[in-house]
Amino acid sequence: MSEAFNAFEMVQKQFDAIADKLDLNEAARDFLRNPLREYHFLIPVKMDDGSTKVFKGFRIQHNDALGPAKGGVRFHPLETVDLVRALAMWMTWKTSVVDLPLGGGYGGVICDPHHLSMREQEMICRGWVRQLGDNIGPLRDIPAPDIMTYSQHMLWILDEYETMHGRKYPGMITGKPVGMGGSLGRTESTGYGLMFTVREALREMGIRPDTTTASFQGFGNVAQHAIKLYNQLGGKVVSVSCWDQKTHSANAFTKPDGINLDELLKISDRFGSIDIEKAMDLGYEILPGDKWIEMECDILIPAALENQITMENVDKIHPRVKIIAEGANGPTSPEADEVIKKRNIFMLPDFLCNAGGVTCSYFEQVQSNMNYYWSKDEVLSKLDVKLTTAYHKVSELARKKKLYMRDAAYMIAIDKVVRASKERGWI
Repeated sequence: MSEAFNAFEMVQKQFDAIADKLDLNEAARDFLRNPLREYHFLIPVKMDDGSTKVFKGFRIQHNDALGPAKGGVRFHPLETVDLVRALAMWMTWKTSVVDLPLGGGYGGVICDPHHLSMREQEMICRGWVRQLGDNIGPLRDIPAPDIMTYSQHMLWILDEYETMHGRKYPGMITGKPVGMGGSLGRTESTGYGLMFTVREALREMGIRPDTTTASFQGFGNVAQHAIKLYNQLGGKVVSVSCWDQKTHSANAFTKPDGINLDELLKISDRFGSIDIEKAMDLGYEILPGDKWIEMECDILIPAALENQITMENVDKIHPRVKIIAEGANGPTSPEADEVIKKRNIFMLPDFLCNAGGVTCSYFEQVQSNMNYYWSKDEVLSKLDVKLTTAYHKVSELARKKKLYMRDAAYMIAIDKVVRASKERGWI
């Protein structure tokens, strides 16, 4: 990620453009372009070698007019408060556009789990909760896993919270292990939700999925499950790009007849890094990681990091590309967006396209609170209905007003939060 890139400035710029279209007053703009609350704190941890190390943590609650804040907790050595602010703001629009009774929040700790023992990670999780006290919880702010956190981390956070409050609160966090309050279907949810929106876009364009090809950036949980469903729909993936933990660089893996998901899964680690030598033995061509965007295909799916489609590479997008589906948060810069808009490439914006994760998190919260759990088919069926309904609301407004899909999605999401804030008497 470029040092000059600031995700929060980007999401504010996107908001300002829609605020102009909605003709929002000054109070609404001031209220929504910044977080409602921020918590910055230090977490001292006694390390395994006997030393004490202090980690910096955050929790940002952007807006809760529609319901308790909702959003992930990420562990990353390059975490910044501005990125957390941006993710919290995107989450507000995400929950709004898919019509969930939730607001937007996000959190994180500046650390690298690759270099921490499980005990040290547990102490960070428990320390994170202790610093937040009553400022999170099932009726205020519901965390979830994100980059380099997973179900075990969520269970430690839940256990510490319940210890602090002396009672059980299974709905205070999502992403828990199945059997310990977690929901079936949660693992697949973001990738499947992404592909539900792609399916609907292809249907509206009169294109059969089995006649299309796609190129993915990323081979983590989102991309893997999106590829699985895309293959089931008949689509062919011509390339996947992923980060190599050994060389600290990205590589693109491609095959003329399409990648084989099952064989790549067997030679990848839990972070989605594919073994180069084993891939070459299987007949894959290895290209520089940035080549994913140049592939001749119908659908581009950035499903890794923010700020990946920029003015530096947007002109390299192949003329054949018809759809860009943003599986990652904020992968396209506003300047590149303008180029994509002029080229009439159909854009499925991140906070609509990747909202499957938070939607299934909401389902988990509902199940935990009522202590009754659904089958995987029921969860994924409900997810399909939610994402398909949201897609068609955005698509209908885009066609009616002749809007870019991102603009239409923002207008629906922001207008709903503004109305809720006004009705509460906040602005």
